Amino acid sequence: MTKTARIDWIEGFKLKGTTDNGKTVMMDTGENASAASPAQLLLQALAGCTMMDCVLIIGKARKKIDKFWVDVTAEETEGHPKIYNKIHVTYNFIGSELDDDTIKRAISLSEEKYCRVHAMLSKSSEISSSYNLNKRTVN
Repeated sequence: MTKTARIDWIEGFKLKGTTDNGKTVMMDTGENASAASPAQLLLQALAGCTMMDCVLIIGKARKKIDKFWVDVTAEETEGHPKIYNKIHVTYNFIGSELDDDTIKRAISLSEEKYCRVHAMLSKSSEISSSYNLNKRTVN
């Protein structure tokens, strides 16, 4: 299956991206940026892709997630500030039904099998991950 994307220049450093199904995202790399830069969107795509996989895998295991967020940090390569050489993904889970084995399995499947963004970035960057589990219930 072929995917397409289009980027339109708006003005200054503002860009509008459009996918083949009509979804849009704004990008901005100017000093007073009002939207994410393309590099930030790449890191957000990594977080979002792995997060969606984890939600799906954990749901299939019939475990309830009360709250979940993903943090991504990236180190720029010395001498090449536009290239990330190390990326770390931290998965943060809250849920009384969750256990370490379920979370480890979900993260592993996402990173090794399902997430296209992880697959692409791992060709050029060292990607590591960790997770935090808080078993308290969120109301």
